Amino acid sequence: MRFEKIHNKGQAQLFRNQYLEMLTKTHPLVIWGIYVPVIALLLYSSIYNYGHQLLTSLWIFAAGVFSWTFFEYLIHRYVFHFIAHSERAQRIVYVLHGNHHEYPRDRERLFMPPVPSLILACVIFSLQYLLLGSYAFPFFAGFLFGYLLYGSMHYAIHAWNPPFKWMKPLWRNHHLHHYKEQEKGFGVSTTLWDRVFGTMFDLKKEKEDKEKVREIMYK
Repeated sequence: MRFEKIHNKGQAQLFRNQYLEMLTKTHPLVIWGIYVPVIALLLYSSIYNYGHQLLTSLWIFAAGVFSWTFFEYLIHRYVFHFIAHSERAQRIVYVLHGNHHEYPRDRERLFMPPVPSLILACVIFSLQYLLLGSYAFPFFAGFLFGYLLYGSMHYAIHAWNPPFKWMKPLWRNHHLHHYKEQEKGFGVSTTLWDRVFGTMFDLKKEKEDKEKVREIMYK
């Protein structure tokens, strides 16, 4: 989904109904506040209700975090950037992700809002429980933590300069995804899968426009 103009101010109106519109917005701390207790409860249940060893739970937790990065890449590439032809499908893609590309500095839509987020979380946990049984508790805890890291990294990339030099490729990869070519740079929390699947920008050949970088940072 391409736009004639990318707006560095303002935000899209997704619904005419003010209450539905309100439900499309959130703050990162709200999402952290919802999911940190859930993560703690899942880990507690893994160890004390299902008798999994602490070390085992932590390894499965780490596997869940890693699995999130792959899920993040796939959903960003194939769902958020789905090439829609019908008007209804285009509308769905715009609500899911297109509005972020038109208004990339809209801070209230960098995390999925609570209601759809919780519904999706329940669906994903149910599927993981069918596949993994009680091991889904530490795995999904890690998966959720990966999501929180992803959302926070996404917020940071749009809001601040990279705090460490080694993080700069991640920042530039995402900025180029927004402002140069949407068919590359799908990784947000890591560039690993972009490198694996050949969708990483060649940062050595991409000239950095420092003025453009300043434009896309929050004031």
